[in-house]
Amino acid sequence: MKNFEEVYIRYFQEVNAYVLALCRDPVLAEEITQETFFKALKDYHHFAGRSSLRSWLCEIAKNLYFTHCRKQKRRGNMPQEQESHEDLEKAICDRDDALRLHRALHGLPEPYREVFSLRVFSELPFSEIAALFQRTESWARVTYHRAKAKLIEKMKGE
Repeated sequence: MKNFEEVYIRYFQEVNAYVLALCRDPVLAEEITQETFFKALKDYHHFAGRSSLRSWLCEIAKNLYFTHCRKQKRRGNMPQEQESHEDLEKAICDRDDALRLHRALHGLPEPYREVFSLRVFSELPFSEIAALFQRTESWARVTYHRAKAKLIEKMKGE
């Protein structure tokens, strides 16, 4: 393994941006990102190299986030919806459109929501998205394009 400090420096921002796209809460995203790197350091011997290190870290982060959500659901206090963040505003100039997009995105079922977020917000290539889901690259492409079509339809409906 590379020096773990180098891995941390190289991938921290990307993993944090991915988690932020999932949860839309900067504080929670930071916590989950930190926990992701701790778990990665502890469990590196499980990294088989079938995907990139970035994909593996994002998969750990996704699982930690979903675990967090399940715990919150059991406690009856799911995180409240946050306004869109600056990364989304860069991609979409108009704040109203950004909010509409976030609402529409949250209304998508899985795996469409996650595949779209991975592609647009985390800028992962289709090959890495496919590896995260243990599917083919074609599946990732089709799922992304279907998600995009569903979002366009939802936004037209508003």
